[in-house]
Amino acid sequence: MGYRVAVAGATGAVGRELLRILAERNFPIDEIVALASPKSVGREISFGDKKVLKVQNLETFDFKGWDLALFSPGGAVSAKYAPKAAEAGCIVIDNTSHFRMEPGIPLVVPEVNPTSLQKAKRGIIANPNCSTAQMVVALKPLNDLFKIKRVVVSTYQAVSGAGKSGMDELFAQSKGSFVNDPPAVEQFTKQIAFNVIPHIDRFMEDGATKEEWKMAVETRKILDPDIQVFATCVRVPVFIGHSEAVSIECEKPVDLKKAREALRNAPGVILRDEREDGGYVTPIECVGEDATYVSRLRVDPTVENGLAFWCVSDNLRKGAALNAVQIAESLVEQGLVKKHADASNA
Repeated sequence: MGYRVAVAGATGAVGRELLRILAERNFPIDEIVALASPKSVGREISFGDKKVLKVQNLETFDFKGWDLALFSPGGAVSAKYAPKAAEAGCIVIDNTSHFRMEPGIPLVVPEVNPTSLQKAKRGIIANPNCSTAQMVVALKPLNDLFKIKRVVVSTYQAVSGAGKSGMDELFAQSKGSFVNDPPAVEQFTKQIAFNVIPHIDRFMEDGATKEEWKMAVETRKILDPDIQVFATCVRVPVFIGHSEAVSIECEKPVDLKKAREALRNAPGVILRDEREDGGYVTPIECVGEDATYVSRLRVDPTVENGLAFWCVSDNLRKGAALNAVQIAESLVEQGLVKKHADASNA
């Protein structure tokens, strides 16, 4: 017997990926429903190779009798409807930023802190920021070995992190450049085609952007409250796949051989670090893949106990939808999901 699963925000880029990954990984489902805003009601959306779902209205949906809800409809919408789903007895896994730093709501990457799921007292579990998720998967085995004190990271984030509209804007600007059409700048603060923009999310009082703040506070909540993180987050003209250049400073002396071995054996990590042309992974190669790929691993001699690496991951998968589905799988494995009777019999 499987579970009754709702996907909220099903028509968006992450929502579609959630449906695709649930089918790919054969998550035990008896019944599934796709939810979105009223303007999307009645649209058809694929679930696996054979099944087509008709989108239902999130605003009027009754979550009573449903076991799991995977939310990705935007922060304001999650803020309103995720608590309603949880109050109805449905466990919510929310992909927006709204609940991440709230007390009593676990922020989870299953390869890093799966036991935090047992602290989900409010029925809501938060999925981290896409750039944070891939980084902490790579940091976890290194922190276990060397105890990380400080992280300095520069991200190179794909436009899909801004949703389908961001991808559409990159495509339109790139196409327009060949016929001398002036670029329409709507989703980003400047032209993104053939450019990089050192600005993701809004600016805060200290000069950091909120995306940079998220990486710092989320890493501490997921991995270790004592780790200091300094991030610079950059949007780049790549459709899918976030990249990060990461430098860490550790309490214990680093050993490159031990670091390689730990990364090779770490869940969710694939190490490809060949010191030759092409002996590293780039974002275009990680699209559709589940792992965080680590390359360019080397000692940083400019700080005591320093280590540096490059990592890439599909931001729509590990950075969003895949991690949410893995949380659902971990909940099932730990016996934390209570199956409800069919709503018609409830």
